Amino acid sequence: MDLLKTLKERILIGDGAMGTLLYSYGVDRCFEELNLTHEVQIAHVHQAYIDAGADLIQTNTYGANYIKLARYGLEDQVKKINTAAINIAKQVASDHTFVLGTIGGIHGTQTSLGTKEEIKRSFREQLYCLLLGNVDGLILETYYNLDELTTVLEIAREETNLPIIANVSMHEAGILENGIHLSDALQRLEDTGADIVGINCRLGPHHMVESLKNVPLSRNSFLASYPNASLPAYHDGKLIYENEPDYFENCARDFRNEGVRLIGGCCGTTPEHIHALARGVKGLKPLTEKKIIKRPSSIKVKENQVRTETPLLDIVKKRHTVIVELDAPKHLDTTEYMEGVRALKEVGVDAITLADNSLATPRISNLAIATKIKREIGLRPLVHLTCRDRNLIGLQSHLMGLHTLDINEILAITGDPTKIGDFPGATSVFDVTSFDLIKLIKQSNDGLSFSGKSLRQATSFHVGAAFNPNVARLDKAVERLEKKIACGTDYFLTQPIYSPEKIIDLAVATKHIDTPIFVGIMPLTSTKNAEFLHNEVPGIKLTESIRAKMRSASADKEQSVEQGITIAKGLIDVALENFHGIYLITPFMRYDISIRLVEYIQKKVQSKRLGEVLSTARL
Repeated sequence: MDLLKTLKERILIGDGAMGTLLYSYGVDRCFEELNLTHEVQIAHVHQAYIDAGADLIQTNTYGANYIKLARYGLEDQVKKINTAAINIAKQVASDHTFVLGTIGGIHGTQTSLGTKEEIKRSFREQLYCLLLGNVDGLILETYYNLDELTTVLEIAREETNLPIIANVSMHEAGILENGIHLSDALQRLEDTGADIVGINCRLGPHHMVESLKNVPLSRNSFLASYPNASLPAYHDGKLIYENEPDYFENCARDFRNEGVRLIGGCCGTTPEHIHALARGVKGLKPLTEKKIIKRPSSIKVKENQVRTETPLLDIVKKRHTVIVELDAPKHLDTTEYMEGVRALKEVGVDAITLADNSLATPRISNLAIATKIKREIGLRPLVHLTCRDRNLIGLQSHLMGLHTLDINEILAITGDPTKIGDFPGATSVFDVTSFDLIKLIKQSNDGLSFSGKSLRQATSFHVGAAFNPNVARLDKAVERLEKKIACGTDYFLTQPIYSPEKIIDLAVATKHIDTPIFVGIMPLTSTKNAEFLHNEVPGIKLTESIRAKMRSASADKEQSVEQGITIAKGLIDVALENFHGIYLITPFMRYDISIRLVEYIQKKVQSKRLGEVLSTARL
């Protein structure tokens, strides 16, 4: 049998969801492992879809790759699992059934699952297993990231002449997460070597049909569609798909009328859905001509609003700049806190930075405090945003709120683990990494949400990122810094540094980098404070010399504070010689200490300017 030749002649029916049926049977584990342990059950699922009218069945290998199997400790079983899956499918398939080797996307929304090189290695391993099993073709499905799909498609096309189906997935009807229109994406897949291009997962039949209305027929590829059964409901801890399978009968005709030659089902679909699809296209010939509905004009994105303040990035490039971290209260009394902010504004700080529940300890929302500072005091807030506490929905909503409130400076960070905070049983989200978050924030500056949907207005965010120079291999830390710059970072805030030599080493290691760096200075208040930071806080290390100085002043509380200020001044002197940005971290709400250091910085800068003027005058 020849799959592509058959598609020229008639519409083919694919199978439905494997996981949905297994889940309904009470299986809640690695579905791909069942190829080794429950061969009969997997065979029954394949047989049920064939009996329902499926012309194509997919091997139970969607997640049978090194990266995804590693979640279950099965990464060394890639070959066994894929080989078993092929054997099961072939034993069930009739002479008129095509067996497609399935390879699912790895990233999805979880972009932290693997680097591009790791994904390529993992894909090749699974690909070779499927090709050795002599499948009738390949289906690459559930790829939200078009770059990931084209990357693996190129590899597959180089290794085989078998038919390849390449399906993208969309968060929004008609558009991919990076803003590319479906028709453009499918054309790119065809150009990369796919024989059948289409869509699967996330959307139900209605939105898939609507998305395909703007997609023209091609002479070089066929269209495929694998919709979900419906939007899922959540009952008793389980996702339930509730639509009637008969609904798919009419939907099958709608897909045919958009030129689709291969129709199957994704999440929530069962043999009843596939039987309905088969009934719907029975006797219908494939569409050979199609009238395209003109793609709706892109919603015009308004330009960035005129900012009422000079961006922090522009300031630090021109002169020495001081920002001060003053974390929001852990309680609801903001009186003392706001007094501290007012005092810091009076001495001329350029911004107040607000951590996002630092050390995984809940505080008043930094968005709320930032708004209060901006409206009541008129001082620029720099809001930290962690990947820990919000999923993609929450992050998108939060960014839209920040823009609406005209808060434009963001520090994108991973976030401290929940285990160290007040609620150690709390769940860390980490839908994205800090690298991804930086990219997504910058995408909103193009007027696009995470899903690729238009925001109808471009944001004007400047994005800072964290940098830890307190490591054994500074060159490796700088490589990480450079990757963040590639993602769109505008400036960096370092972890507190307690070594003049480390500041100088940092200047030398980053001399080739134009992106501004704010050097973190956190005054010590006691020897206990020093020892805690050195021994218990990740990313902070003190020199033995500084620890000894703090121990020498331990007999007197005020003397300890003065010693900490003296140490901070020495570090500031070195930082000012090498960098324009100073990032003061206020200890224990002692904003009086930060005020003294801001005044010290201003005097040092003024003295330096005066010296430069006098030197120029003499010349």
